[in-house]
Amino acid sequence: MNVPETRWLLDLQRLLPIRSHFVISGSIRDSFLVALDAIIINMAGSAGNGSSATASTTTTTAVATTTTTSATLVPLNRALWESMKRNDYRFLLLYDPVDGLRVYPDEPAQRDLATRLFDLKLADGCQQISLESLSKLMKKLSAEREARCALVIDFASRIPRKAEQLSDAEHRFFVAAEKISLTASAIVPRETGGAPQYNPVLWLVNRAQDLPSWFTLDSDRVASLVVSKPDFEMRQAAALQLAPLFLGYDKADAAVRTQFVKSFTEGTEGMSLSALSDITELADRQKLGIADIEDAVRCYKVGALDNPWRKDYLRKKIRDAHVFIEERVKGQHPAVVKTLDILKRSVMSMTGAQARSGGSRPRGVLFFAGPTGVGKTELAKTLTQLVFGDERAYLRFDMSEFAEEHTSARLLGAPPGYVGFDAGGELTNAVRQKPFSVVLFDEIEKAHPRILDKFLQILEDGRLTDGRGDTAYFSETILIFTSNLGIYVEDAQGQRSQNVKPGDSYETVEFKVREAIGNYFKFKLSRPELLNRIGDNIVVFNFISAEVAGKIFDGMLRNVARRLQEELNLQLAMPASVRDELLLRCTRDLSNGGRGVGNQLESNFINPLSRALFEQELEGKQRVTVTAISETDKVISLTLQLA
Repeated sequence: MNVPETRWLLDLQRLLPIRSHFVISGSIRDSFLVALDAIIINMAGSAGNGSSATASTTTTTAVATTTTTSATLVPLNRALWESMKRNDYRFLLLYDPVDGLRVYPDEPAQRDLATRLFDLKLADGCQQISLESLSKLMKKLSAEREARCALVIDFASRIPRKAEQLSDAEHRFFVAAEKISLTASAIVPRETGGAPQYNPVLWLVNRAQDLPSWFTLDSDRVASLVVSKPDFEMRQAAALQLAPLFLGYDKADAAVRTQFVKSFTEGTEGMSLSALSDITELADRQKLGIADIEDAVRCYKVGALDNPWRKDYLRKKIRDAHVFIEERVKGQHPAVVKTLDILKRSVMSMTGAQARSGGSRPRGVLFFAGPTGVGKTELAKTLTQLVFGDERAYLRFDMSEFAEEHTSARLLGAPPGYVGFDAGGELTNAVRQKPFSVVLFDEIEKAHPRILDKFLQILEDGRLTDGRGDTAYFSETILIFTSNLGIYVEDAQGQRSQNVKPGDSYETVEFKVREAIGNYFKFKLSRPELLNRIGDNIVVFNFISAEVAGKIFDGMLRNVARRLQEELNLQLAMPASVRDELLLRCTRDLSNGGRGVGNQLESNFINPLSRALFEQELEGKQRVTVTAISETDKVISLTLQLA
């Protein structure tokens, strides 16, 4: 197979003639796909017979050797060695603060040569040396002419980089390294000749800034190489290499194999090659075959093999969900229908099906817009109850708490170097803990625009990386945004005016609200790309009608009666005339939706009822009847009968 070239290794080979030190950062703990040469010895025998039966038989053996190339996933040290030995490097010296110094590869020829050239005293393959001895070794290596070699300093990030943190020995070590980088010269080994190249020192760090800034910036001979995450071509090559380890691959036809490699490659966007190896190991342990590659990738991402989205009972629940939802969210038939359509699409794994690759996007995205108190949050709870069996299983974020730009540190985690960066973010931590969930972002328009930018990556790629560098995957979540945008708008003078009002037809409300939302994202925020990611998933809620308000009122009144029974062991009763008067008081203004009905019920009934019961002796009473409602100087009173 053709192995794609690794960019940082190509850059290293290109810069070896002109750079003496290399700072290698990024994904240094990843695996790398390299081509390894292997020699195969073929033995062929041939027999010759004499002219008579008494002639002796002779046998000759022919030896043929062929060189084959195979791709293998290897750690950085092996990838580095395979690359440098092609440039006639004889060995590497590896140093880290724990094991000390050792020779790579650990073979007799390389070990003996390194021991002779640098007077090494290896015990059990390693030699502990001080930083002062390491700087002397560095100087000697840079001038060595008998053999090409390189020094690799691993875990260099663990050496303090700030001047005030450096001990005298550490400071002298870095100064010596800087001096050596400037005074070293490219050499031609006496043994092999060839073009001049440095015997380089390679520093392996997590981040380039982990070394003192003056060391990396003040020397023209220090080059920085970044080991990036593998691109599509590299992941595809690795997937081809790992594919035979999956159950059923060897028996599958060419089309199935091609589809498997495609799914494996696309599903691991943004992952390391080590992650692909781990997914393969996980699939082997879980007995997952090539048809289950999406489950294997998902299991690696979210840490759960069981997928509630594929349960048969969920399809049955959603099929019968219309009545269940409208019992809890009254008067929003168009919104319920559209929400169920999006939910069915999520269950059938058809989210983003129109895109070439949409498997990493969230299961569903809903933007609930409309007046206050009409059931937006209640529908989010109902969906959670429907899918996960518990309405409290949803993750709710009140976006009014994130109105300032700096509050993004709470949501996503502080950047490295800031206080609390190692704690992660509230959002990323919550999704990692509950990867299968409904995530509600309440009143999204109140969040700072810079925070809204973070949702671009979630909506497009289904993942988000926090300040610690840990990635949270949103591919198994339903994201719900709620907003009151479009109910009120600002005119040319900046005055706030009502855009839609109770009594408008649903078509009018939907058109005006959608138009206002579009104008908000396009012109006020200047972020049309965020609106484009949300797409046609905007679900507009209507004002509640008088009929629906009556149903909401009756439901709330039943809740009051149930609370009286549970807390005070009293049955509530009232004549129809009292009920009708109370209904009229509570539904006079429907601009605040069901929440407004509840607020009026509290003021006109629950407060005076509590006041009246507080003054009564309730012991031995089992029934309370409200016979009249009166109002004096805006103080509402109830007339009660206790029995």
